[in-house]
Amino acid sequence: MTLALVTEPGRAGTTRVTEVADERAEGKVVVRPLEIGVCGTDREISHGLFGAPPEHERELVLGHEALGVVERDGYGFSRGDLVTATVRRPCGHCAACDGDSPDSCLTGEYSERGITRLHGFARELVTEDPGELIPIPASLGPLGVLAEPASVCARAIRHARAIGGRQAWGPRRALVIGAGAVGMLATYLLRLGGVEVWTAALEPEGGSRAQLAEASGARYLSTSVTPLAAVREDVGGFDLVIEAAGNAQVMAETLGLLGRNGVACVLGIDPRDQTVGVDGRVLALDMIVQNRVLFGSVNAQRQDWEAAVAGLDAARARWPGALDEFVGLRVPLDRFREAFDHRGSKATLVLSDA
Repeated sequence: MTLALVTEPGRAGTTRVTEVADERAEGKVVVRPLEIGVCGTDREISHGLFGAPPEHERELVLGHEALGVVERDGYGFSRGDLVTATVRRPCGHCAACDGDSPDSCLTGEYSERGITRLHGFARELVTEDPGELIPIPASLGPLGVLAEPASVCARAIRHARAIGGRQAWGPRRALVIGAGAVGMLATYLLRLGGVEVWTAALEPEGGSRAQLAEASGARYLSTSVTPLAAVREDVGGFDLVIEAAGNAQVMAETLGLLGRNGVACVLGIDPRDQTVGVDGRVLALDMIVQNRVLFGSVNAQRQDWEAAVAGLDAARARWPGALDEFVGLRVPLDRFREAFDHRGSKATLVLSDA
C-alpha cells in the first residue's frame, strides 16, 4: 500500500490523503514522485465538476503535473534519473492516436493521468510505461515540475506556427493574456524564440507578475489601467495572441486584437454558462479580409514535452533565478488544501526530497 491524494469525481468534498494499492510494476519503470504541480483542473475535479475514475473504480488518484526520480535501473533509465511523464494516453482506435497524436484524439475516448480514467501521480510510488517518461536534465532540477504546463504552451505555439505558416507570416509581435503559470510560461517560450511580447493581466504594474514578465524582456501591462484594444491600436495589431486567463468574453475579443494574417490561440478554460459578444465587423469583415484565425489548444504530445523541457532549461540559463519565482507555494501532501486554495503563482505538493 502507498499513500495518495484521492477524490471521488462528481462528489465535492471527497478529496483526501489515504492508502491505495500499489500499481503493477511488470514491464514498467518504478518512479518516486518528488513534486506535483496543482492547477485549475485539479481544483475543478476536487470540487466535483470534472474528472472520471478508472473503469469499475469509484476513486481517482489526482496529480498530472509530475516531477519524479527513477527508483530502479531498467528500460533505458537509471536509478536517480529525474523524469516527468505525459498526461494523455491514446484511445487505441482512431487515426490520430495511432499516429502518436493523442492530443488530437478523434473519439474523445482517451485517458489522462490524474484526470480521466487513469490514476495520477500524487502518490508515494508510481509505475509508468517507459515510453511515456520524459527525461529531465539535472541542471533543471526541481523546476522540472513546470514541464506539463510548459508542454501545453509549446504545443499551442507549435500549432500557431503551423496555422500561420500556411501563408506568409511570422510572429514578430505577440500578446499573452493572463499572467498565471501558463501565461508566464508562454511568455518565456516566445521570448526565447525572439518574439516581442506584451503580457497582460489584471495585476497592477510594478507587482510581482509584472517583474517576472519583464525579467524575460516582455512588456507588462495591467488591463485594469490599459484596455487591450488601446494596445492593439498602438502596435497595429498582433501577429499572435495567446489567451490564458480563462475568460470567454476575452477569448472572443482576441479576434479584434489581431493584425493582418494574425493567429489567436485559446488556452484558458471558462465553463460558466454565459453569452459573449464580438463586434460584427471584426467577425464578418476583418477576420475574412485579413485572414485572421482563432483556435483552441489542449494537452500535448511527446515532441511538445521535449521542447518544453529544453525551453525551460534554456530559460533557466538565460534568465537566472526567474523560473524559481514561478512556484510560490510548496507544501507536503497532507496540506493539499493550502495548495488548492493558493492563487497567482504555481503551488506544488512535495512528496519526497530528491
